[in-house]
Amino acid sequence: MNLNQLTIAEAIKELKEKKFSSIDITKACLEQIKKHNYEINAFITVDEKGALEQAKIADKLASQGETWEAKPLLGIPIALKDIFLTKGLKTTAASKVLENYIPQYDATVTKKLKDAGAVILGKTNLDAWAHGSSGENSDFGATKNPWNKEYVPGGSSSGSAASLAADMCLASTGTDTGGSIRLPASFNNLVGLKPTYGRVSRYGIIAMASSLDTIGHFTKTVEDSAILLNVTAGSDPLDATTPGVEPQDYTKSIGKGVKGLKIGVPKEYFTGGLDSAIKDKVETAIKKLEELGVEIVEISLPNTEYAVSVYYIIMSSEVSSNLARYDGIRFGNDRSSFGEEAKRRIMLGTFTLSTGYYDAYYKKAMQVRTLIKQDFDKAFEKVDAIISPVSPTAPWKLGEKVNDPLKMYLSDIFTVTANLAGIPGLSVPAGFIRSASSGQAELPVGIQILGPQFSEEKLFQIGNAYEKSTDFYKQKPTL
Repeated sequence: MNLNQLTIAEAIKELKEKKFSSIDITKACLEQIKKHNYEINAFITVDEKGALEQAKIADKLASQGETWEAKPLLGIPIALKDIFLTKGLKTTAASKVLENYIPQYDATVTKKLKDAGAVILGKTNLDAWAHGSSGENSDFGATKNPWNKEYVPGGSSSGSAASLAADMCLASTGTDTGGSIRLPASFNNLVGLKPTYGRVSRYGIIAMASSLDTIGHFTKTVEDSAILLNVTAGSDPLDATTPGVEPQDYTKSIGKGVKGLKIGVPKEYFTGGLDSAIKDKVETAIKKLEELGVEIVEISLPNTEYAVSVYYIIMSSEVSSNLARYDGIRFGNDRSSFGEEAKRRIMLGTFTLSTGYYDAYYKKAMQVRTLIKQDFDKAFEKVDAIISPVSPTAPWKLGEKVNDPLKMYLSDIFTVTANLAGIPGLSVPAGFIRSASSGQAELPVGIQILGPQFSEEKLFQIGNAYEKSTDFYKQKPTL
């Protein structure tokens, strides 16, 4: 196996045994980026010099007796979504407004990763300002899906997913405001975690919609996801939305098994609009979990039908507020540099918040948001977790939905509810399908596991048991 194809857990084991160095893994990742980034367009900025310097320091620390208990990611090459501030390294949010912006400080998550010994390879592509579900709204060109370069990789964290699927890194970070980690994870055969709102600090991450933004990551396995969350989770005095609930050692849930757990299946997620091939894959996953000892319970989330409408009202309102600061006076280029999707969301949000419409739209949406959260609260009185599709469709062809924003927005129908309720969600590979939209192309599809607030360890427990019983995660795209 090539070093860049290793999981975090595998790489740490081999590094401890001195079978290779951090410089070796970092060079393998950089070589893969040089070979394939020109066609996949996963990275906006590659920091080759900085990465090699960090790898050299990691190797020196290891030789001096530094332990992986103290620095759990020592020498592990990671890519950051280009919305995480990185001191001295360009951060663009994939927008021409910030095309030359160099931050003066690190985001809290960036700092935690560096403190844990991670090697930062560079910054990955995304839909500009994280506005999109396909990766096509980037001002620096669309990201392509490594499994089939004619198809979208999902968004907004498109480059983070594509870079990991193409083995350009060992893990990558993302943000999830309405599905922007779980959707690309599903489309790229990866594990994608959207933690509980506030579980991971948002400080230093360019805001999209502040009451919905959640900071997570992509990994090759569920165990790797637990290793990363151990590093990034926790309260932060610089982010008042991080609660005092202490994070656990999430790796302790790996390998526990799922016998006796109750998992709910929401009937509202299996109605019209769900691709039959995806429905089959989710039903197969449900049967697999039953074989592992899970009790499956049908549940109802009655306000699901309002979720997309509620999400787009709240999100666009908060987007218009957050993007108001980019006026070309304090930093960045002026507003003429905004792309079409950013303009669309600013106008929608400004209208929604304007006098005479606030009560009719924003206030009403917030009231329905409470009902959606209450649906989940009631469901979790009966079940430990919920399983559902991630997306109603397989990845679509590049350009297919670009001129139909409504069609694009509907791809978030099964993911936005978790953001509205503030609960964690884990996307896990569930196989490959040929669908009406993909023709003969075999493309990845995932399942989504949702749990109550701060139940990440339960999601890892279920996700790991399912993952080990299938082996889908071991399959790689042909580049």
